[in-house]
Parts: sequence; structure tokens; C-alpha cells
Amino acid sequence: MPRFGIVVFPGSNCDHDCYHAIKHILNQQCEFVWHEEKSLDGFDCVVIPGGFSYGDYLRPGAIARFSPIMQAIKGFASDGKPVIGICNGFQILVEAKLLPGAFLRNASLKFICRWVNIRVENTKTPFTCLLREGTVLRIPIAHGEGNYFISLEELNQLRKNSQIVFRYCNTRGEITSQSNPNGSIENIAGVCNPEGNVLGMMPHPERCCEDILGGHHGKLIFQSVIYWISQRGSKQGQSQLKIEPLTV
Repeated sequence: MPRFGIVVFPGSNCDHDCYHAIKHILNQQCEFVWHEEKSLDGFDCVVIPGGFSYGDYLRPGAIARFSPIMQAIKGFASDGKPVIGICNGFQILVEAKLLPGAFLRNASLKFICRWVNIRVENTKTPFTCLLREGTVLRIPIAHGEGNYFISLEELNQLRKNSQIVFRYCNTRGEITSQSNPNGSIENIAGVCNPEGNVLGMMPHPERCCEDILGGHHGKLIFQSVIYWISQRGSKQGQSQLKIEPLTV
């Protein structure tokens, strides 16, 4: 069974949401990892949750990138193991240079908390491997600085390497300016590293893993990485886990 590590920084506030989704809904092994730890031995996936690490002083993620755990996360990622940064976690991954780009204030200059639709652009990551390209997921956002920006040169690299994983869209999967909640360039809602094992996304999948909360589409992202880890383990002698691609 996969073992998830949820990193906790001073100011994290979605760590328990992630724990609940992974431990109690998906029935996986899960532990909190304090940011001063220096090892991630024994974990199969690392989750960097949302919140306001260090109060978002200077800018979101700018101080968290210097925490001791970040060196372990860099080593974990370089070994090809899956890492997901959600909202503030995405910002931390960008500040730590594990993902490209930068974040600006929302175009509205206001904090936004509402449901959005995102379209799956890349199904070759651990977190989207059970989904189909073009699938529309309904997932909530909650951020004040989710306006993703990147230079044109780097944007071309993202396109070339299929590193754009999610884009904001309407219910029909159309990429429109009206469906872009924060002004992100090209409606980008999530990107990965060139290898595909490090994902950053602004929407909160952990907040929509059960219908009582208004939707379950976030569960598909965690199910995907559980499947991916199980398949990776099967190559090392564990039993095969066969799951057909999930549909929404």
C-alpha cells in the first residue's frame, strides 16, 4: 500500500484536508511531515498542501523554499517519485525551482474562493494517468495569488514538453477568458516538470473527494497516483493492479 507524506509548514492550513482525503476516503497510509525534517525515507508520494506558509511574507512560498525538508523533496523528486504541490504548495515548488514560472496577484486583486472547471491536457503524469485528455474536472480554488506567469520562451518549452497539465475551461471544455478566474497565462491551472513526476496545481483536489462536499472529481487525481505507484511496484515483483481509465 502506498505511503503518503504530507509536509506541514508554519501556516499550512490544508494539511488535514489532504490527510482526511488520503487516509479516510482513499484508505491509504498517510503521515504528516514537519518542515524541519530532513528525510523522506519510506514514503511513496509527497504532498505539499495549501495554506499560507510563513504567512506568505515576502511572497507565497518564498520563505518555505528554505526549510530543511525542501532538500529532501528535491532528492525525492530527482529519484522519479511523485510530488504534488496544491495551491500554496504549487507556489512553494515554483519558488524552489522544481517547477518553472512565477505567481502574481489575481487579475481582480481579490481573493477568490469558488468552484472552477479545469481540462486535463496531459495524461502521462502519475496524477492523471487514469484520466483521458480533454476530461473536464470540477474542482474548487481558494487563492489570492494564483495568476500563473511565465516568459514566452519558457511557455514554448512547456508546450513542447507537454508540461501543461490543467487549463481553466468552461463546462464544455472550451478554453475561454471568461473561464479564467485569476488571469493565468493561457488559462494554466497546473504544470509538471519535464519528467512528469512533479505536479503543481492551484485548484484543491483534496476538497472535493466526496459528494457531501459538493463533488468528487479531486478523488480521481489521488486514485491515479495510487494506481501509478502500485504499477511501479508491480515491476519490482508486487501483484499487478488492473484499473481501466476512470471517467467523470
